[in-house]
Amino acid sequence: MTVACLESLTFGLGHLVRAAEALGERLTLLTRDRAYYSYELRRLPADALDVVVTDTFDVEGLTDLLHRTPRLRGLISSTDTWTLAGAELADRLGLPGLDPAVLRLTRDKAAVRNRLHGAGLTRGRAVEASGTEPVDVLLKEVGLPAVLKDTAGTGSQNVWLVRDEPELAAVLAEAAGRQLKGRLFAEPYFSGPVYSAETLTWDGRTRLLGVSSRLMSPEPYFREEITAFPVAFPEARRAVLERWLDEVLAAIGYTDRFAHVEFVLTAGGPEVVEINPRIGGALVGEGMCRALGVNVYEAMIEAALGRRPRLMDAGLPGGPAVAFVLGYPAAPGVFTGVAGLDRLADMPGSPAWYPVRSVGDPVEHLTDSRGYAGIVYAEAESAELATHHAVAAANAVRVLTEPFPRTGDAGG
Repeated sequence: MTVACLESLTFGLGHLVRAAEALGERLTLLTRDRAYYSYELRRLPADALDVVVTDTFDVEGLTDLLHRTPRLRGLISSTDTWTLAGAELADRLGLPGLDPAVLRLTRDKAAVRNRLHGAGLTRGRAVEASGTEPVDVLLKEVGLPAVLKDTAGTGSQNVWLVRDEPELAAVLAEAAGRQLKGRLFAEPYFSGPVYSAETLTWDGRTRLLGVSSRLMSPEPYFREEITAFPVAFPEARRAVLERWLDEVLAAIGYTDRFAHVEFVLTAGGPEVVEINPRIGGALVGEGMCRALGVNVYEAMIEAALGRRPRLMDAGLPGGPAVAFVLGYPAAPGVFTGVAGLDRLADMPGSPAWYPVRSVGDPVEHLTDSRGYAGIVYAEAESAELATHHAVAAANAVRVLTEPFPRTGDAGG
């Protein structure tokens, strides 16, 4: 019996394979580029899963391929880029899945904001920031400071903080020259620490599995830098968060599966940043498995099969708290390697380096998550101590680049 996976996040494929095996299923990975998963595939037996290289943007071709897949029982699509393709495929093939309309809503950040505003779950609404929308309307409806961003953006790309009218004019001009995945819109800028709620929902009820901290770069950028899990909220505050998340997900019709809900804890309470219909990226899934003491990817397989995930009700044995630091180079250029990895063995917290880039890859953007080359991971008895271990280890590591070849140079 087969469960197909339409691409995957950078890390977590090994856990997903082991989850499928535990449930008596065979995992098939559909991918445009097998090399993208080289780190995970090197750590798995050669016959652990089936890998099919195909055009994963070709929904017609994928439909035909999956129709010919023996004993196909479920489809997983856990990335932002392939969310909608996965929803359409599940619908065409009659496989268990969320209502495609709900997933289309989650991929429109402006629509989500306004749906939550209509339900009384956010103080701010979204306003389209296209060239046809008068600036005075934006200023009146959203105010300053504001955030302008892509309705379908990922990885903090095409996100701008606007603190005054000159900055607004500059951002509108810059955004006009960018290729967006969706539309440009504006929403209020909510001040406070940023977190991500890692949740599992089934039949309209949500379980909060834990909260990840999200330490960001200084303003005006929104570069993700350090994450730790699980944040030790007092139980009363955690219960309030879980009820709020249940209401937030219900408001957008999200009835089943994992969600990764980014929010700001403002002086007036939590405010949603965005809702991702998937498990968290980077090493969030890895950290959840270790910190909760269970393979949470079994719930992903069970949901794909249309079964109530046992994780909805299971006791969690627990494990070490975890933290990780995204490793960015000091300057853009061609990635040449990482210095200092030999020092990690002598540092507390069992730190480890998880590579994302290969030598020779270009690193062009350092103001968002496109720029990191790998991740330093560490553990401890609490998220706070794990953060200290991870930061100390990351400080010993240097991501190296060399300048891009000049136009006209040999080999350039």
